[in-house]
Amino acid sequence: MGSEAKIRLGFFFGIFVLVAVLEILRPRRALTTSKASRWFTNLAIIALNPISVRLVFPVLPVGMALLAEEQHWGLLNSMGLPYWLKVAVAVILLDFSIYLQHVLHHAIPILWRLHMVHHADLDFDVTTGLRFHPIEIVLSMGIKLITVAALGPPALAVLIFEVALNATSMFNHSNIKIPEKVDRVIRLLVVTPDMHRVHHSVIIRETNSNYGFNLPWWDRLLGTYKAQPEQGHDRMMIGISQFREPKRLSLPRLLILPFVGDPGGVPINRH
Repeated sequence: MGSEAKIRLGFFFGIFVLVAVLEILRPRRALTTSKASRWFTNLAIIALNPISVRLVFPVLPVGMALLAEEQHWGLLNSMGLPYWLKVAVAVILLDFSIYLQHVLHHAIPILWRLHMVHHADLDFDVTTGLRFHPIEIVLSMGIKLITVAALGPPALAVLIFEVALNATSMFNHSNIKIPEKVDRVIRLLVVTPDMHRVHHSVIIRETNSNYGFNLPWWDRLLGTYKAQPEQGHDRMMIGISQFREPKRLSLPRLLILPFVGDPGGVPINRH
């Protein structure tokens, strides 16, 4: 696990470049705003997030898994399962915890205010999948660390999950055109761009669907799955209805958006 940072960074940059190139070669939708301006803003926010996490937490999820194993914390550390099964179960349960966390960000108004920064993007591409307010990232990391301590997963499982979550977030937010027949097969195993794009619709009942980031099963099992947007992928409007002006979505304004922005009617408890 000493090479965790190298592994994660290697996968991050490799997948980011691959997805960005595919977006140019096979775009799904025409962009509606300046890509240069959006990317500057999104990449600046992305750069702030690891700094924010490091300032708050002395240990990250893989380190917490090693500590939990050493101290015999967590459910899986108390069970005599084969190692391979522990890894598989841990990855699946960690993914389920991310699904639940995502639902909470749409259910609790104060969390939705933070999550609005992600949804306020007027276009949908690889950078959208990494654009989260620094405070949301810090809170999410705190929840993840508590989950790892309670679950007691093998460190390898946490590393696999972290790499997969990062990779699938870039993939399922990408502007890549995938043939419909191929998409129908892929989305049985992993969340696809066409599946997750529905979640970024301005139509509230679509925003409150398709919460999965990695595994697509939770939405189908728990009744939050919506196969296609009502207006079709080419005509659907991305973002939040009350934030439609690009000048209101600059870096400084996005950083204060949770504190001054109108949350609208998205939180589930308002329906």
